[in-house]
Amino acid sequence: MTVKPDETDDREEAEMAAKTSHAVQDKIRQRRKSLLPLLKKTHEAEGYLSRESVRTISRKLRISENEIYGVASFYPQFRFEPPGKYNIQICLGNACHIAGAQNFVDALRMEKGLEHGRTTGDGKFSLEGTGCIGCCAMAPVVAVNSVVHGRMNRVTFMRLVEALETEEGQS
Repeated sequence: MTVKPDETDDREEAEMAAKTSHAVQDKIRQRRKSLLPLLKKTHEAEGYLSRESVRTISRKLRISENEIYGVASFYPQFRFEPPGKYNIQICLGNACHIAGAQNFVDALRMEKGLEHGRTTGDGKFSLEGTGCIGCCAMAPVVAVNSVVHGRMNRVTFMRLVEALETEEGQS
């Protein structure tokens, strides 16, 4: 069988294209692998993922902003607006959930109009429902700016929120 020069060229071009395609795919995989760690570091540094941060990450990794938002919004630990002065984390792990922690989320929604993952308009309070904080013996547990308050009930929780508001008014 005789191979014509044109057929040889076509085969070589196809092999070269396949190698190039694999190299490009490897580069894209590497970029995607670094996305999540970069999002985590940015979130830790800023307390949230700002539009500017997402734009910078997009340019650096050459991944679309939409794709970054798609990945980040899948994970509940990422927020897209700055946390309030008082970041209220309500443990919704098994022990706290059974002990009534969801009542705290409901109370903030009714009293302050504050929804999970949001910040009040005045920037005072932000609310996060979290997984287990690790203080099950003190359930239900709430952390405000990483200070843990245990054995809460709806009344003591709302007193805590009121005390934070009073403290804010005195500062």
